[in-house]
Amino acid sequence: MPYIFNKYYPLRSFVFLIGEALLIFFSLLLVSWLFKGTAILRIDLAICVQQALLVTLVFQSCLYFLDLYDFRSNFSMTETAVKITQAFGAGCIILGAFYYFMPAVTISSRIFWSGYFIIYILILLWRAAYNYVFKHRLFVQSIIIFGTGKLARDITREIEDRYDSPYRILGFAGAGRPDFNPRGIDVYQDMSVVQNLFPPERLDRIVVALDDRRGGTPIELLLNYKLQGVAVEEGARFFERLTGKIMVEKVDPSAIIYSDGFAIGKIQSYLKRGSDIILAVLLLLLASPIMLLAALIIKLESPGPFFYSQERVGKGRQTFNVLKFRSMVQDAEKNGAIWAAADDARVTRFGKFIRKTRIDELPQLFNVLKGEMSLVGPRPERPVFVEQLKKVIPFYDIRHDIRPGVTGWAQVCYPYGASEEDALRKLEYDLYYMKHISLALDVLVIFKTIKTVLFAKGGR
Repeated sequence: MPYIFNKYYPLRSFVFLIGEALLIFFSLLLVSWLFKGTAILRIDLAICVQQALLVTLVFQSCLYFLDLYDFRSNFSMTETAVKITQAFGAGCIILGAFYYFMPAVTISSRIFWSGYFIIYILILLWRAAYNYVFKHRLFVQSIIIFGTGKLARDITREIEDRYDSPYRILGFAGAGRPDFNPRGIDVYQDMSVVQNLFPPERLDRIVVALDDRRGGTPIELLLNYKLQGVAVEEGARFFERLTGKIMVEKVDPSAIIYSDGFAIGKIQSYLKRGSDIILAVLLLLLASPIMLLAALIIKLESPGPFFYSQERVGKGRQTFNVLKFRSMVQDAEKNGAIWAAADDARVTRFGKFIRKTRIDELPQLFNVLKGEMSLVGPRPERPVFVEQLKKVIPFYDIRHDIRPGVTGWAQVCYPYGASEEDALRKLEYDLYYMKHISLALDVLVIFKTIKTVLFAKGGR
């Protein structure tokens, strides 16, 4: 599962996540033991374990939804303490609901609040230690980048702009100066100097990021490093693993044809379709009160139907009518199709709200049940825009080889956009999803979508 452990949870972050879970879990067990004594081992150890597991799950879920597992940016300890307080406050409310409906897992007040304060202090100390690891770039891989052009620049930017980057660039090898080099990393034009300064024991990985590799790749040098245990990775592949997207400009047909990805087996296809149906039915049942209320408000606010049907391109280039709640005034496109824009005058007041919260997308669950869409996949586009984009964006049409989705990898990784440039950037994420398509990635997308909806991010 490269998309999980390399982009969002490199091994260092995975250890942090598990460590934090163990801190919460065993802190509660320890407090229970202090209050109940050895009787806990004979009588209610199983119940205490269940109680500790529930608190761990709820608290870590709240930490996740408040972006406390997103370490790309540096947060001060004061900001971290405030966010932890907010997360644990929300967790207490959620646990209160659990305890009301499931009294068997209720923890006594003195154990809960004693455990709460111990957990709070330990989590702060744990995160302070982890912040030290980030700040001093500990437990990172040392790399050399072969190249100084556009690809090398893009890779360097991704590494240097992330506070939690798991890589440290020791140097560049190649002619010219890198366009992006904020730390003034040395550039070596003589390959023999590279070999002398950086013996294999100093390096973990070499990234070959040459814009034009014809005749410029130091094969013998790379082979020598490879045979001595240094990982050698092609730049575009490294960038893909680092960012969760595929550089469209660097893709050629052979890279897709001979790739291990871009395929879904029959069993996986059946599992995906089965999970789509089950989840769509459950979501429709849960969301039905919200949908009924939204339909009523739409009818009261402006004349016209509450549903809006629009032709989109689906799997196999077949068109279908996607169903949404109407968020614009009636006959908003009487003069033809145009890209949506920020502060679009055609959008109603309630329409802005349901777009921001993605409530307008809920009727697409009916499209999922009909088999026209999946819960997760590339977002379906309108035929008129598809014809435009196919002419200017390479490989754009292959996104129609799978069912479009209500949500998708591009939607949770890239901010809302409505232009040819945005379509190109989103395609990079769509291609990555198609290459690594799996139920595990779908679960990750759904979790990120929930966070996006809860905090009204990205809608327009």
